[in-house]
Amino acid sequence: MMTIAPPHFHAEYAGKEAHFAIASGEIIAGTLSPRATRLVREWLEIHRSELEENWQRRTQRQPLKPIAPLP
Repeated sequence: MMTIAPPHFHAEYAGKEAHFAIASGEIIAGTLSPRATRLVREWLEIHRSELEENWQRRTQRQPLKPIAPLP
C-alpha cells in the first residue's frame, strides 16, 4: 500500500536533508541540526503561501517558482 505524503518541501544543510510539512513545519522525514531546523521554520513562516502555490503547481506538473532565501 502506497502512502501519500502531505504537502511538503525538502531542505538541505551541511550534507543532511529533511522534509517539512508546509502546514505545520513538522519534519516528516530526515533530520537537520536544531539551528538549521529553526532557520527553515523561520523561512517557512515567511514563505508559506509561496510554498502552497508551488505545491499546487507541482500537482499540476507545472514548473515551480523560485522562492527567496532568508535575508
